[in-house]
Amino acid sequence: MRGRFILKKKKMADRNNIIIAEWRLASGKSLHLVTLSYQTFGPPLGTAPVILVNHALTGNSNVSGPEGWWADLIGRAKTIDTRHYTVIAFNIPGNGYDGAKENLIHNYKDITAEDVAALFWKGLEKLGIYNLFALIGGSLGGGIAWHMAALRPDATAHLIPIATDWKATDWVIANTLVQERILNNSADPLADARLHAMLLYRTPQSLQQRFNREQLGDIFDIELWLDKHGKKLANRFTLPAYKLMNQLLRTINITQGKSFLAVAKKITAAVHLVAVDTDLLFTPDETQITYVSLKAAGVKVSYNEIHSVHGHDAFLIEHAQLAKILKPVFDENFAKHHEEGAKEHQV
Repeated sequence: MRGRFILKKKKMADRNNIIIAEWRLASGKSLHLVTLSYQTFGPPLGTAPVILVNHALTGNSNVSGPEGWWADLIGRAKTIDTRHYTVIAFNIPGNGYDGAKENLIHNYKDITAEDVAALFWKGLEKLGIYNLFALIGGSLGGGIAWHMAALRPDATAHLIPIATDWKATDWVIANTLVQERILNNSADPLADARLHAMLLYRTPQSLQQRFNREQLGDIFDIELWLDKHGKKLANRFTLPAYKLMNQLLRTINITQGKSFLAVAKKITAAVHLVAVDTDLLFTPDETQITYVSLKAAGVKVSYNEIHSVHGHDAFLIEHAQLAKILKPVFDENFAKHHEEGAKEHQV
């Protein structure tokens, strides 16, 4: 199925919402009438190759435009050129970006990264999308992308996991435990959890370079910066949302009792691994091990590193480097070639 983009036109959901009648979870439980919200950028669905972008832990579907968190990469004449590609991004239900309080998920322990991956495929089907040109995600979104590729191994031409892994390592699981303890026990859980998380997303060198022990009175600038981040998240996020996203992070694991290669070798996509050389959360050595394993198994795979003092968050900061890494995948001539292929295979 590599290189083919079969899209069936159906009536689009109103107001960029899709209602999923039943979301069956791996636990055996089900959620009913789940609202899956999304945004699209570029040509109308069904007229161009489709790229799905999965957001990170505190992210959302707003990936392009004036307030887009990846606006430097996605847009007209950008690396992912919305003149030639249709970009779609879902909100993980419960992240609160759609403003639907009723969509908050309180039984977060029942839901895994694989459950969200399956839900996203359901949403794509509702939109008449059965194949993707590219499946991209950073951090948590990249883990969900791995799961989506494992669930439907021949449904995307390019898999691009960035600053992430196909599994939650012991280090990731340990830190999500600390996050959960803070979320359940702190008097100011969202702000305090964010303070701890920011120390995983950046590096000691990044903070030293930025603040250099400067202070205002008795308060260090680094303390003011962390407090600002904590309060900012508390103002726009909810406790159930954070608990859910933290749960999803710790449940990334595409193997489900099988070996990694047994699962990964079925993926027909070209796999483009992107790590950050200073990442303290999803460390680059794990991504390098994945690369060597896939290469030895004959999988079409590449490995690139973002070089940055800023750690994990570099995938949101070092836009020029990431653009250079991704440019060969989204070359304009390549896009135009597959755009014609997409049109030819619409039914």
